[in-house]
Amino acid sequence: MSIREIITVPNEILKEISEPIEKFGINEKKLINDLFETMYDSNGIGLAAVQVGILKRVIVVDVSSKEEEKKPICFVNPVIKKVSDEMSLYEEGCLSIPDTFIEIERPKICEVEYVDINGKIKTQEFDGLLSTCVQHEINHLDGKLIIDHLSKLKKDMIIKKISKFKKNPDRIIV
Repeated sequence: MSIREIITVPNEILKEISEPIEKFGINEKKLINDLFETMYDSNGIGLAAVQVGILKRVIVVDVSSKEEEKKPICFVNPVIKKVSDEMSLYEEGCLSIPDTFIEIERPKICEVEYVDINGKIKTQEFDGLLSTCVQHEINHLDGKLIIDHLSKLKKDMIIKKISKFKKNPDRIIV
């Protein structure tokens, strides 16, 4: 297992649509393990393969708190089958958009069909934060980011701020 570099905006790969995984083997299992290690190392609760530069339909999530036992879930080729009419509002962050949090309203419950790490097809319903996290990560696979929920002006300001910070890595904020 290894920690991979997380790609950040404005990298164009984040806007691309990920391809389904046709064959599930050793390389895919290594990718999944790397995604979990990278997510945990970055204190995230979800990560999509595209965020480490791999355009494959794979996401990992774990919304357990630090005090709880880890509850990792891997999704290969996830598809949202149904969503509830009831909505929930969370302030979402993203490992590919550092230091940015945006209130986003999403369906409270979603039903997802996916292949698990053992290659078995599953359909499962998710609620609350887990539902939000799964929807957020599936959005990544479709080339959508949380900043796409903002006006063009706000989106451009965030990208400019992050780009400027990347050019000045020694800069500190007090």
